[in-house]
Amino acid sequence: MSLVGSYVALSKPLVAALPVFLLAWMRFGIGGASMLHWLRRPANEAPLTAQTKRLLFLESFLGNFLFSLCMLTGVSLTSAVSAGVIMAAIPAVVAIMSWVFLRERIAPRVWAAVGCAAAGIALLASAQGATASGPHALLGNLLVFGAVICEAAYSVIGKKLTGALGAKRITAIVNLWGFVLVTPFGLYQAIGFDFAAVRAGTWLLLAFYSLAASVWTVWLWMTGLRHVPAALGGVFTVMLPVSAAAVGVLVLGEPFGTVQAIAFSLALAGVLLATLPSRR
Repeated sequence: MSLVGSYVALSKPLVAALPVFLLAWMRFGIGGASMLHWLRRPANEAPLTAQTKRLLFLESFLGNFLFSLCMLTGVSLTSAVSAGVIMAAIPAVVAIMSWVFLRERIAPRVWAAVGCAAAGIALLASAQGATASGPHALLGNLLVFGAVICEAAYSVIGKKLTGALGAKRITAIVNLWGFVLVTPFGLYQAIGFDFAAVRAGTWLLLAFYSLAASVWTVWLWMTGLRHVPAALGGVFTVMLPVSAAAVGVLVLGEPFGTVQAIAFSLALAGVLLATLPSRR
C-alpha cells in the first residue's frame, strides 16, 4: 500500500505526458513482460475452476482496469489533497465489504482502527486546505471515489483468490486480463502519438510505475492476504494516502507541521491498533 500511494502521487507527471489509456496499456505491457514465467501452473496447484476464472476477471476489471482509469483520470481533474480525503474511506469500505461478502466478523478494535485511519488522513487533508477547484473537480472527486470502491473490491476478491492460487500466478493472470481489456483503447491513443517528445525521465518513471503497480504491489498484497482477514488487511490501505502525502512532502516540497505530524500518528496508530496480538 505504501508503494501504491507513492506511484499514485507520482502519476501526475505521467498523466501530463501520456494519455491515460496509453499509459495504462504500457503499464500492463511492461509489467506482463517481466513476469511471463509466473503464468505457468505449478505442479501442486489445481486447474482453474469456472468460479476462479470469474473472480480473476473481476479482480483485474475492478482492481486493475477500472481502478487505474478512475484514479489516473480523477487525479488529473481534482486536487491531490481532495483525493487524499476520499482515499481515507478505503479501510472502512474494505471492512464493510468483507463483512457483507465474506461474512468476516469485524472486531470493535478493527472498527476503531478504521476510525483512526480515516480521522488521520482527513485531518491531514483539511490542514492542507482541501478544496475542490477547477471546472471538473466534482467529476474528479467522483472518479477517485470510484477508485476507492474498486480498491475495496480488489481486497475482498483477492482474499477469495488466495485460497485457490499462489500469489505469483494471481499477479500474472490479473495483469494479463488488464492488458487485454485496455489494449483497444491503448492502441487507439498510440496512433499518431509523438513518443519522441517524451523525456527520458518520464520513461524511467513509467518503468517504476509499471513494475510497482503491476508486479511488486500485487504480489506483496496477495501474499499478505493469505495470512490475514480481508478486513484487517483493509486497515493497511491507510498507507496509500499516507505515503502519497509523504511523497508530496519529501519529493514535491509540500509543508509538514504539527497538524500533519498528528495526522500521520493517528493513521499509523490505526494500523498498530488493528495488528497488536489480542488476548485469547
